Amino acid sequence: MSRIETIGNATLYLGDCRDILPTLPKVDLVLTDPPYGIGIARAVNRGKGNKSSPTEYAESEWDDAPPSSELLSAVIQHGRLACVFGGNYFSLPPQRTWIVWDKMLRGQDMADCELAWTNYKGKGVRLIRHLWAGFFRDGDDPRGIHPAQKPENVITFAITSAGPNVATVADPFMGSGTTGVACANLGKTFYGIEREPKYFDIACQRIENAYRQERLFA
Repeated sequence: MSRIETIGNATLYLGDCRDILPTLPKVDLVLTDPPYGIGIARAVNRGKGNKSSPTEYAESEWDDAPPSSELLSAVIQHGRLACVFGGNYFSLPPQRTWIVWDKMLRGQDMADCELAWTNYKGKGVRLIRHLWAGFFRDGDDPRGIHPAQKPENVITFAITSAGPNVATVADPFMGSGTTGVACANLGKTFYGIEREPKYFDIACQRIENAYRQERLFA
């Protein structure tokens, strides 16, 4: 099943990025959070036990295997610049500029920090601190949408750290659409691809809400 939705300056594709990405125009920045192949959806369900609503995270195979090296290379090459969250899980070229996201809760989450590989030019390691673990969270991001969900503030930081000449952004593993929400708020053109219908529908709703808020304030 395939589907295309256009919302503001965002074009969203339900389907496999292996099929869809080659048909899209090249962009200034590919910013994505691919499956790491560590079974996080299953692990989150098991770890929550009775504290989790059965509808919060459906049992899923989406993170049972990482993308192939060939696919990840094609994803990176689709942008003039690239940012890959979980870059430490993949065999990527050495780079000076990594983004370190400090969750600010020592030993109370799966990891104290998360790492994003980038090929941003002329910069060193960048650090952002944003509290994000269970109910202890900065900002007003909705909870429990996706087991690998990133806060909008962290994604916004990753986009703006790429420099001022980023007008178009793509996320081939869109998930719940946080990159699209950040792009809507920053005035960027966005292309998103997601193969899971449940998360595609959530992404469409969240990005539509972002544009609705923009129209309301305008």
